[in-house]
Parts: sequence; structure tokens; C-alpha cells
Amino acid sequence: MIQSPSMQTTLTNRVEAGRGLVEPLLKYANRPEVIILALPRGGVPVAYEVAMALNVRLDLMLVRKLGVPSNPEFAMGAIASGGVQILNDDALRAHPVDRASFEAVVARETQELSRREKAYRGARPPLYLKDQVVILIDDGLATGSSMMAAVQAVRAQAPSRIVIAVPVAPHETLEAMRSEVDEVICSLVPEWLVSIGYWYMSFPQTSDEEVINLLQRAWQRESSTGSAAPERHD
Repeated sequence: MIQSPSMQTTLTNRVEAGRGLVEPLLKYANRPEVIILALPRGGVPVAYEVAMALNVRLDLMLVRKLGVPSNPEFAMGAIASGGVQILNDDALRAHPVDRASFEAVVARETQELSRREKAYRGARPPLYLKDQVVILIDDGLATGSSMMAAVQAVRAQAPSRIVIAVPVAPHETLEAMRSEVDEVICSLVPEWLVSIGYWYMSFPQTSDEEVINLLQRAWQRESSTGSAAPERHD
């Protein structure tokens, strides 16, 4: 029997959604090699709750969706830190985009990715993920393009394990992710996604200020407890 979306459980807000991911991730608690990477902006309040509960490091994986020019909410691909770019072939077949328009979207989103990197991380050293256990967290997945770009960017640094944890995502997207990472955790798998925000009772846009505030709180805590990033040995 296929349930109507309105008959299925909804998430209260991003904070509660993050708390709902803690229990299935408890095996990663208090481990110095574990780092949680949030996909900003909406993934940051979710990831913050998980990082605080597990007592592990928190940082960012900067990713930008490449929206179809005629429908920006529909992802034709994504870019991530480190020059990673992936394409959603199904979206491009459904919504053909000429090369000039595509490159204009890439240029705009690359500029925004750079702006966020400077605004959110400032002078903080680049991520060092070799041999680390990386948990990627967002507030939900739709097509999964942004998360797939994040996975590719992380994999390029040779971590020991990659985990995806999200509050809500459709079954087909989760299945596509399972072949790309070591573990996938999702609290709510609706029959029909509709949209990520549909499954939240409160789903306001996360601001730059909220992202920066949560990151600073997490980093100050890491400094006070001595749970700093590992040294590089290149």
C-alpha cells in the first residue's frame, strides 16, 4: 500500500531532525578521527546537533547546486570545493541547456561557493580528510546531485570511511548513494518526496549569520576540549 505523503511522519525543524540522527550514529561518538561535514546552509543546524551530541569535529563541505535556468530549483548538476563538478543527465535530457547558459550558471555558482568559503571558514586551514571517518550531513536529499558532488570531493582526499546521514530523502536517491559510500542513514523515506521542505513543520531559510554562529560555537568548543584537526603528514 502506498501512503499519501500527508499520512507520513513529519519533522519538526532542523534542530529536531539533527537530534533524530544521533542514535544511529552513536558508534562514531568521541572518536578523534571522525569529522562531520555539513552541506550549507540548511545542513549546518542539522549537523551541529549531531556533532555536539557525538562530541566530534564539525566543518563544512561547500557545494552548490546547478539549477536549470528555466527552473532553478531543478538540479542539472552540482559543484563542490576542489573543482568537483557532476551532471544530472536525466535533468539535462528533460531540460536541454545550451553551453553558454550552462557555463553562466557554473560561473555564478562558483562565485557564490567562493564567497561562502571566505564568509564561513575565513582563514581556517583547508580540510584534511586523509584516513578520517567523514560523515556528510544535509537537511534532506532530492535528486542527490549536491551530495554526490560532496562525496566526490571527499573521496579525492582518501578518507577511511564516508557516511551520509540525512533526515529525509526518497528511496531511489538513497539507493543511488549506497553504491557510492560506506553507509547511508536516513530518518524518513517517504513514498513521494514532493520537496524537502514539505516534510518539515518549520523550514525557514538558514541565514549566513546562523551558519557562522553555529560554526564558531562548534570550533570554540573544539579548541577548549582539545579536539582539533589532525596534523598533516604529506
